[in-house]
Amino acid sequence: MSTTASVSTGSQISVWRNRIFTRMYSAYAISSFGDWFDAFAIEILVAFRWRVDPIMIALIPVMLALPGILFGSFAGVIADRWKKVNLMMLADMAETLLTISLLFAPGMYWLLPLLALRATMGVFRVPAHQALTRQVVREDQLLKATSYNGLVNQFSKIAGPLLGAVALTLISPQLCILVNAITRSISCILLFTLRHIDQNEKAAEQGGAEEGTGADAAADKQGFIHLWKQGWAALVRSRVLCSSFIVNMIVMLIILMIDFQFPTLYREIAPHNESLLGWMVAATGVGAFMTILLLNRLGHVRYGLGIGGGAALIGAALGGMGLLTADSHEIWSIALGFVIGIGNGFCIVTYNYLLQKETPEGMTGRIFGIQNMSTSTLMIGAPLIGGLLIHGMGVSQVFFWLGALVLLIGVICLAMQRVLWPISGQSVQRQERMKEASGL
Repeated sequence: MSTTASVSTGSQISVWRNRIFTRMYSAYAISSFGDWFDAFAIEILVAFRWRVDPIMIALIPVMLALPGILFGSFAGVIADRWKKVNLMMLADMAETLLTISLLFAPGMYWLLPLLALRATMGVFRVPAHQALTRQVVREDQLLKATSYNGLVNQFSKIAGPLLGAVALTLISPQLCILVNAITRSISCILLFTLRHIDQNEKAAEQGGAEEGTGADAAADKQGFIHLWKQGWAALVRSRVLCSSFIVNMIVMLIILMIDFQFPTLYREIAPHNESLLGWMVAATGVGAFMTILLLNRLGHVRYGLGIGGGAALIGAALGGMGLLTADSHEIWSIALGFVIGIGNGFCIVTYNYLLQKETPEGMTGRIFGIQNMSTSTLMIGAPLIGGLLIHGMGVSQVFFWLGALVLLIGVICLAMQRVLWPISGQSVQRQERMKEASGL
């Protein structure tokens, strides 16, 4: 029987009555919009305006990945030990200044190191955000909180590229990048209003669940290496966590080979239509947004179905994009982007919720730090391999065959979900406690 992520539907306090989560969510929402507005502007600047070679484009994710490799696990430990709001606030301040610096980059050799420095700040912010969410939200509301975070990210993925495509007809990509600096500074101000909260405060008092105060206190007395080993040990001991981690890494390895090459693909299939890339990216946001809304309403998703089914949809759509030509109607790009979004919605919410739900108390930051470090490690080699494959085979062929491979992995996961995602020990214990409480 597959593990199921669920939310109780009995009488429960709305997560929106949790003032800490609401302010965190607002900060996350506005900064996510700026990130996507920024990302689309950089893609257009590099691929269409500067006409950069695919190998140089592949260096962008490499530079974004280096900070995660160098600091990913360290950032996870820091997130579990330091006050998370302050860590997020400092990261936002630094990202604001670095984003402003991007405005003055004259070419790739200036752009790449600035992007690497900015990515370093995100390495520290992400595990802090995830760990604080776990602490301030009740356990039975974790799926809703995770899905709401996913919703705002996907809505930003819709609005950012669309508004970016419109803005680029009137202003330069550099001014579009400035939007991200403004939104990041607003996020910092919102987090500043939370600076006085105690990171070990009981979330129940704020409409959430009690935080792992004992775990945090113990962590403060332990060295970094010991804490880092504890995180890996917790990951390896749980079949649910370990299976999900391995599957996610394999799929990410393949997707990262082409994830930053969409501008290269659309430079071939739509050389005179810069905005089509924005429409396609927005369509992925629409698909993910609708899927996350559905998961939020259902309140549960089977781990195997969410991860395996999501991967299958992503792979099928990527393969379909490899079949597009300059004569293909624009609707096909939008439709395939929509399918990618549906797959993303299933994968993102299921995997992030699984990590939060199945991770032992007090280790959330470390587990997300390990996840970020591992993904960053893949980003060193995968994009460069993808760039070399595109040089040798052509961008369309690479999209088709790598998409087919992701589809195959998704089908295998669906067929083997009972083996890969059995009921976890924590889930069994929760079920036994429920039976005892009901007198069964």
